[in-house]
Amino acid sequence: MDSVLLHGEAEGYIQSLEKMSLRDIGSPRWFGQHEYIEKLNMQAILNASANQEEFIKDLFVSLGKIPTLVHAMILTEVWKHKVFPIISKLQDFHPKSTFLLHMVIHHEATIINLLETIMYHKESSEAAGDSVLDLVDYCHRKLTLLAGRSAAGEIPTEDRSTHAQMSDTASVQDLQRQSDMLEFEISIKALSVLCYITDHIESLGLSVLSRMLCTHNMPCVLVQLVENCPWNRGTLEKYTEGKWRTVPPEDQLKLSKHDGQVWMALLNLLLKPDCQRKYDFNSFNKTQLLKLRRFLTEVMIDQLPNLLDLKQFLGQLAVTDPAAPKKDLILEQVPEIWNNIVTMNSNKWKAIAKYQVTHVFNPSESELREQASRLAQTYNLDVMESLISDKPKCGACGRTGAKRCSRCQGEWYCNRECQVKHWPKHKPACKLMAEAIQKLQEEPNISR
Repeated sequence: MDSVLLHGEAEGYIQSLEKMSLRDIGSPRWFGQHEYIEKLNMQAILNASANQEEFIKDLFVSLGKIPTLVHAMILTEVWKHKVFPIISKLQDFHPKSTFLLHMVIHHEATIINLLETIMYHKESSEAAGDSVLDLVDYCHRKLTLLAGRSAAGEIPTEDRSTHAQMSDTASVQDLQRQSDMLEFEISIKALSVLCYITDHIESLGLSVLSRMLCTHNMPCVLVQLVENCPWNRGTLEKYTEGKWRTVPPEDQLKLSKHDGQVWMALLNLLLKPDCQRKYDFNSFNKTQLLKLRRFLTEVMIDQLPNLLDLKQFLGQLAVTDPAAPKKDLILEQVPEIWNNIVTMNSNKWKAIAKYQVTHVFNPSESELREQASRLAQTYNLDVMESLISDKPKCGACGRTGAKRCSRCQGEWYCNRECQVKHWPKHKPACKLMAEAIQKLQEEPNISR
């Protein structure tokens, strides 16, 4: 399979990444960086599938751009919490196309997916510098939300739409529902990132350790995830590789990737010596942690033998009262990205929303054509489809697609009846993409 990017291209894209303001989201400048991050994300997925994931990681580490990536992710998170709800309630906002809004909503998911790939390595956690504290706070927000929604029975029961499946004519309210569904997937990715951070916690400084154990009490958050197991629907379905999948009877007791990540994070935070000295095993925390014992069955330990050490530790904890940690007078770093963004834009949310619906998210016909042309380059269909193991779905009924739209090459259908039925919705996006592809084919300076 041909790679998405050459080494020099990837280096140039990463070098050009820069921190932006909340007002910049959706602008042409932002759009350019979104393209770069999408391509880097696809490259990271390709490399990971070929066991060469260090390619992108090494560039981010050497160029010192991981903090910029974290800033972009949290900036989008703030926008989705503070600005997008205002936009979705504007009665007079009827854009010709909602695809740019769709991309902004998915921008956070793209970045956390890229971080999941590169943060596996110790060098990445160290290169994140002070922003690792912001990343810890981000993971805590997502996992707390995940645990709370799971306990309340609010986990989504359907898979989110992909770029190809999302209609260009979807309403802003549809995008709000899509954003809510996307939070589940983002939270699952945040669990992976947190697990990798705990793997390297000894080399990240006392402030990171204190933030995880004392400020956020992350072990107790992880206990809630073990109890509620949001990526399982009973014993019949598990959330795997971005989709809900039926579990065969012989695999119902098998640990999923997400189960393993929760337990590995608990092992790191409870058994590493530095963590044991820092964590306060008071009566509340002790009671919460001892809930884990009923999950540590022989079947579980056979799959993850390190859990035997945790079982023994919890047995000792049940009959002892560990000494309270010493409260040394120290200066600790604090995360800054979220607070700086919120403080800088406080009382400006409505003004930013009104500016963006007027100047950013209601593009002209010529701007739509330019965006479509650039998207045709970014989302290379052959490469994208090579990354997807599942068969394409019909754009009308959701069944397995048999034929692709011959004009835009971007939508699938199971039969002609479905294609005809879906044509009124598909027509605007089809026209833009077809014209963009034709323009690219006629442009001699663009290599295909």
